[in-house]
Amino acid sequence: MQTTRKQFTTLALVALATGFVGHASAQGAYPSKNVTLVVPTAAGGTTDLSARMLAQALAPVLGQSVIVDNKGGGNGNIAASAVKRAEADGYTLLMQYSGYHVISPHITKQKQWEQADFQPVANVISAPQIIVVRADLPVKTLPELIAYAKAHPGKLNYASSGNGSLQHVTGAMLEQQGGIKMVHVPYKGTGPALQDLLGGQVDLTFGTAPPFMPHIASGKLRVLAVTGKQRLPSLPDVPTTAEAGYPKVDATSWFAVFAPAAVPKAVVDKLTADIRTVVQNPAFQQKAQEQGATADYQTPAQLGDKVKADLANWAQVVKTSKIEAE
Repeated sequence: MQTTRKQFTTLALVALATGFVGHASAQGAYPSKNVTLVVPTAAGGTTDLSARMLAQALAPVLGQSVIVDNKGGGNGNIAASAVKRAEADGYTLLMQYSGYHVISPHITKQKQWEQADFQPVANVISAPQIIVVRADLPVKTLPELIAYAKAHPGKLNYASSGNGSLQHVTGAMLEQQGGIKMVHVPYKGTGPALQDLLGGQVDLTFGTAPPFMPHIASGKLRVLAVTGKQRLPSLPDVPTTAEAGYPKVDATSWFAVFAPAAVPKAVVDKLTADIRTVVQNPAFQQKAQEQGATADYQTPAQLGDKVKADLANWAQVVKTSKIEAE
């Protein structure tokens, strides 16, 4: 009788434990709650727009809301540090801008994060930059801008989304190739820079097309050139920098999702598969093209290779441009 009672008790405990494990597994299926996409810029720039495009399209695929959380400032360090410290469960992700990921590390004296703190999930958007000036600046082409800068040395100023950003480095490239000198004015993201460009506080800026398109269409801003190798379908009449005589002024941004390094592979696999579904959707691709960008899904491995290559390439540009931390 005692043996039978003991066996029954053991079986009951096993069944109870199994039940708890099964319940925990069901509760732990990813995702079981909202996902937060942390953006390293203020609202209004291409990083923010890319994050919001992705969040809106990804939510129904994941079956959970995707919340965009803007943490601009510090050349991306504020956002990256927040995601680095987050629990490695896949519910806090970084929508990263290439300039902050592969350029800022070369000029940051006190590093708050390392490449090893993150793992690539997927590339979402790629886009060349455009050179945009305030509408009342008396130039209509890139050669005219260079000539104006030479006639007014040190008078032109250009906005960027921060020291060491791709806009900053592109400005330095243009100075080198054009033999000109401009004043760099860093902002906490493209959004604030755009507002001051529209307000006439700065003369020009460099950036991916999406946030500028409405203002170019309205005539409030004028675009002079595209820094990629091909013209943009959304701006077919705007020449590339190569066509304008400055082929070495070549800069393309990418906007990608990264996760804390310790997030389980199964979660990353789920995320990258669902992001691929979103980015390869024709509606998403069309929306990106209309904004002057390209929906450009890349696997974790492909994105990782891109990071390594760009880190090496931009290290040389930063060195020759003599860009230093401010």
